[in-house]
Amino acid sequence: MTGRALAAGCAAALLLALAGCAPGGPPIGGPGLVPSRAPTSPAAVPSSPTPSRASPTSPSSAIQHIVVIVDENKPAHSVIGDPQAPYLTSLARAGALATAYSALTHPSLPNYLALTSGTTDGITSDCNPPGGSCLITGPNLAQALDRAGRSWRMYAESMPTPCTTANTPLYAVKHNPFLYFPSVTSSAAYCAAHDVPYSDLAGDLASASTLPAFSFISPNLCNDMHNCSVATGDAWLKANVSAILTSPAFTTQRSLLVVTFDEGDSGDNVVACVFAGPAARAHTVVATPFTHYSLLRTIEEAWGLAPLTGADAGAVVMTGMVG
Repeated sequence: MTGRALAAGCAAALLLALAGCAPGGPPIGGPGLVPSRAPTSPAAVPSSPTPSRASPTSPSSAIQHIVVIVDENKPAHSVIGDPQAPYLTSLARAGALATAYSALTHPSLPNYLALTSGTTDGITSDCNPPGGSCLITGPNLAQALDRAGRSWRMYAESMPTPCTTANTPLYAVKHNPFLYFPSVTSSAAYCAAHDVPYSDLAGDLASASTLPAFSFISPNLCNDMHNCSVATGDAWLKANVSAILTSPAFTTQRSLLVVTFDEGDSGDNVVACVFAGPAARAHTVVATPFTHYSLLRTIEEAWGLAPLTGADAGAVVMTGMVG
């Protein structure tokens, strides 16, 4: 047994035991658990002829919206089943939980880039994009979504204005991967329309037609658990995820919410990854080894997007977590 397989098995056993202690809903592994099925590729969704803020009309079996929230620097065992994270634990119990989902490296930035471009491109630091010292000039998810006619937005909490490339006490550029793509930043108008402060999300949630097909959310340095406690981050998730799950896009359409973490321990780097919402498979635990490339590939598969690199092309699709 490899070290990763052993770590994944131990993590799964610990998570199953811990999650049964949290309030609300059936325990993971208890009554109501839906075993994951063998992965199959979800049906591709026809592209809209032109880009639009509204999501394209698609079959009921397709996913209309995907919202990804990335929190910070916590191994899976410190959040799922932990008394400080009752909301995230309950979300995992109600939806689908990956118990062997690993970040790729350290520090933060390369993981965010891998999630959105299929590569770290050799970047090993949390450098800032101005000056061209650490940019991803290859293909990225924003380009793929544009080509498919699917709308997208990056929501960064505490970012003072759209496309801000300077850090503030609560906003970290390294947690805003789209600012590292020249295809996004080369046009000020395009960037300002797509890379926006988190405060814009409330208005976009007002209707299913105004929420982009793809949303990437970075809470600020306190609410993402980087600088503040797990309890603080969990309280933020409870308030903000609840608003997403009760929005028209999630109550009238088949949409998917993903909560994961950029990196965990320096050892196995296993982090929590939870699928929630109408498109998540309820009461499911999946022990298949996944990485950030798997999440990217799952998004691509859901909407018929071509892989960006060999890394995401070869990644295991997280089909067993989709209902």
